[in-house]
Amino acid sequence: MSGSHTIGVIRGDGTGPEVVNEALKVMESVREGFEVALVEFDLGAERYLRTGETLPDDELARMRTCDAILLGAVGDPRVKPGVLERDLLLRARFQLDQYVNLRPVVRYPGVKTLVPSHSEEDVNFVVVRENSEGLYSGAGGFHRKGTEHEVAVQESINTRHGVERIVRYAFDLARTRRRKLTLVHKTNVLTFAGDLYQRVVDEVGAADYADVETDYVHVDAACIYFLDWPARFDVIVTDNMFGDIITDLGAMIQGGMGIAAGGNINPIGVSMFEPIGGTAPDHTGKGTINPLAAIGAAEMLLRQLGETDAAARIDRGIRVATQKMASMRAGEMGMSTSEVGDLVVEGAAR
Repeated sequence: MSGSHTIGVIRGDGTGPEVVNEALKVMESVREGFEVALVEFDLGAERYLRTGETLPDDELARMRTCDAILLGAVGDPRVKPGVLERDLLLRARFQLDQYVNLRPVVRYPGVKTLVPSHSEEDVNFVVVRENSEGLYSGAGGFHRKGTEHEVAVQESINTRHGVERIVRYAFDLARTRRRKLTLVHKTNVLTFAGDLYQRVVDEVGAADYADVETDYVHVDAACIYFLDWPARFDVIVTDNMFGDIITDLGAMIQGGMGIAAGGNINPIGVSMFEPIGGTAPDHTGKGTINPLAAIGAAEMLLRQLGETDAAARIDRGIRVATQKMASMRAGEMGMSTSEVGDLVVEGAAR
């Protein structure tokens, strides 16, 4: 693909700016045949502490003008938990209708994990998480809050529209891979939401995706399979809460949070890509944080924009870097943050 892309950049807090710098450096090194215009956003803890604002309407409007967004990390111990997560990240996902959370779980060459018996071939699947409904929809409330009779209600909202569009996205993705789709849920206990997901998978699969094999796994069993038999998975589709949990386990079998990238995707709108490891305040400014997750997020971003050749070069660069690093852990890589970025640039140029 050729042309010009407008990419929003939210450097964020903690080590976010450091890893974004490396991602942008790598992205520029593989840019060939297309232009990139960067749009910077001042969003995160520092802005909130300075102004009390999380995601003002004018900044949200600017985000809508981008082709995609690269996010570093958001969070700060000086800010009450939930404020930035709810009013910045979740608001952006909901307002931009980024209903797909996409998490590739790939074990790169040379990476040591908690399960040394796994090979690269064993760990190569994708989790497609519904990103706009379920328990994260914000429905519920308190009754008699602060008393001994307090009641807290958190409701899981699941619509046929929301479930069907995430299921269709997962089926389409499975067609580009090994043509196997696994629904992960808890249908034996969550008999309403689970029933809806299972019926949609069965009906949509039979009507439009007969060429894709489907199966079902309870979420607790899926956690066991992640450790014992990850090769049974190709594309997993699941709801918001279960997806949030199992993708962190997925990160651990691919080498840790420092190498795990994710995307919040609107297939026909603005998507946002990020490393999933958080702000890592203990490593801020030390040049010890692993930037590979952010670099992987840049790869996903370019692939979403149709720049598949550039994305493939970044993937090649990551695979070169992982074989030369002592560890994926921050502070134990055997080199600095910028040196890891340089390794990826070198590998991508081969």
